[in-house]
Amino acid sequence: MSFADLHLSDELLRAVNESGYTEPTPIQRQAIPNVLMMRDLIGIAQTGTGKTAAFVLPMIDILGNGRARARMPRSLILEPTRELAAQVAENFEKYGKYHKLSMALLIGGVQMGDQVKALEKGVDVLIATPGRLMDLFERGKILLTGCNLLVIDEADRMLDMGFIPDIETICTKLPKDRQTLLFSATMPAPIKKLADKFLSNPKQVEVARPASANLNIDQKLVEVSSRGKKDALTDILRAEGASSVIVFSNRKTTVRDLAQSLSRAGFKAGQIQGDMAQAERIRELDRFKTGEITILVASDVAARGLDVKGVSHVVNYDVPWHPDDYVHRIGRTGRAGAKGKAFTLVTPEDAEAIANIEKLTATKIERVGKAPKAVAEPAAAAAEKPRRERAKPAAKTEPAPSIANADATEAAKPAPRRKAEPRKTAEAKSAAPAPKQDDDWNGPVPSFLNFGFDSTPEPSED
Repeated sequence: MSFADLHLSDELLRAVNESGYTEPTPIQRQAIPNVLMMRDLIGIAQTGTGKTAAFVLPMIDILGNGRARARMPRSLILEPTRELAAQVAENFEKYGKYHKLSMALLIGGVQMGDQVKALEKGVDVLIATPGRLMDLFERGKILLTGCNLLVIDEADRMLDMGFIPDIETICTKLPKDRQTLLFSATMPAPIKKLADKFLSNPKQVEVARPASANLNIDQKLVEVSSRGKKDALTDILRAEGASSVIVFSNRKTTVRDLAQSLSRAGFKAGQIQGDMAQAERIRELDRFKTGEITILVASDVAARGLDVKGVSHVVNYDVPWHPDDYVHRIGRTGRAGAKGKAFTLVTPEDAEAIANIEKLTATKIERVGKAPKAVAEPAAAAAEKPRRERAKPAAKTEPAPSIANADATEAAKPAPRRKAEPRKTAEAKSAAPAPKQDDDWNGPVPSFLNFGFDSTPEPSED
């Protein structure tokens, strides 16, 4: 099937062709005809499936005829983050270049004046985050009574970020006979309730099992100690030699620290996190897209919806707090049919979170690169011995060089007889230093040069 089979206009087909796309993705094939028929729609699709074009393309043709009025947008697209809203705006500019449609982008972090001016001129397409939209609505700068097409994108992310009450309020301000499109990677109960309340007899299209991970992404869990995570990260980056990597962390402070640490280590690294002004975020993202930096360290503010071509690797420096976020993070690679690789650094404390991820995705993720747990003994071989083996009595012919790392049971045994040494009492031996704990290991991480890959090419804290 080609885009021409979807009954899009010639102008739109021309723009799509110039963008380099010839065949629609499964979500586009199913969604576009239903949207053009003016049906309400629920689209369930994992990230990276071409979901944005599935509503942008038919919207352009639907809005092709008509005239916008001041402060009364004809259509509204709600997005959970500024970055995703900006990306949808880029899609409208790219695919709508042969249509005379006006557009406004309402997001926080930028001056409100220009946004208000655009609204006063009248816009065909309004793309907004819920917070900024509600702010302008309460100031009387926008009317929603003329909006006949609503898109709620990344609905499950909206739920995570606490936007559902705002969305419900916004829906009550729009005409009841509007067309509503809802897209989500998963369909938890609150989203199902939202759809039942505000969509009319919707057509549901689904291209993958909810929360399933992209099969084009080769996933690995790298077992490390808490103190060995930075070494493991740099080891992976050097071993893979990747030219486009996104590294995710749960905390903004860790994002800043990692970006600075990687830069000092000689990597071309940048960052994007919630404490940065919108202009800074856009600048860092543009640097990453153009290749000026090859590593982007990010908090979950960047986990969903960002479509950067050619991201070859994703590294989860921290295991995400919510299993759904794992799917969206790794979905930054392996997009549009390309292959990708995803590494997740896992400490013993992450066992429950990993179990939840594997349960959600119905995938057993391969474990690799297990780091040693202790290097306290003078001999390296002794550090690798199992605990039960180290608990055996020392050989009589070669006493152990130190009891500092022996188990308590070993320390309590009498020392071998020696002619030149007096017998030591058990009390004296009990004063020996306590054994070194396994989680104190802070040595080098083993090389990750051979992972067995095929060589062919919060609610977020923010």
